Amino acid sequence: MSTDATMQLYSYFRSSATFRVRIALGLKGVDYETLPIHLRRDGGEHLGAAFRAINPEQLVPVLKTGNTLLTQSLAILEYLEERFPKPALLPAKPAERAWVRALASHVACEIHPLNNLRVLHYLEGKLGVSAAQKHAWIAHWVDVGFAALEERLARDGHSGSCCFGDQPGLADCCLVPQVANARRLDVALDAYPNVTRIDAHLMQIAAFRRAAPNAQVDAE
Repeated sequence: MSTDATMQLYSYFRSSATFRVRIALGLKGVDYETLPIHLRRDGGEHLGAAFRAINPEQLVPVLKTGNTLLTQSLAILEYLEERFPKPALLPAKPAERAWVRALASHVACEIHPLNNLRVLHYLEGKLGVSAAQKHAWIAHWVDVGFAALEERLARDGHSGSCCFGDQPGLADCCLVPQVANARRLDVALDAYPNVTRIDAHLMQIAAFRRAAPNAQVDAE
């Protein structure tokens, strides 16, 4: 197992963005310390001055390595891939690497931002939407995103037991947390057999199980 005595992960157990990074750290065999940041307690610890001094974006995850603070989950995943190249999260060929990155970006940039905590708080608190309207919003954008993802997985000929072939990689680090998030938010996934098939396979892998929200030190 690779080690870095100074590597620390600012994390919230339910954060799907942090879940992605925990999976990658597990796949790479990198030891780290979890520093919990509660996104709901006292109005959200991430909004306080102490955490803002760490990350002005006021978001998790943040990965601290030495004196460096890294933010944004996809950037952190790329950092881990470059620093700990084995096992690889990306395939060897440039076009295939781009395909995998596109899937990861689709989840992280097109699906997740529309149902993350601060967007849902804004819908409820500022716009006054009802619980039913909020759920409809979540379900709509998850369905739009997963429909495209399902088509890519079924059509493009790259997928095996994982998003790309049979080795877990960058896209899988993003897929599993978004499936978990959809289930937690009661979004039906019956229309996405490839998405759920891959998720079921990945959740048999120790790195994915150990990264799951209910396995974290701050789980509630």
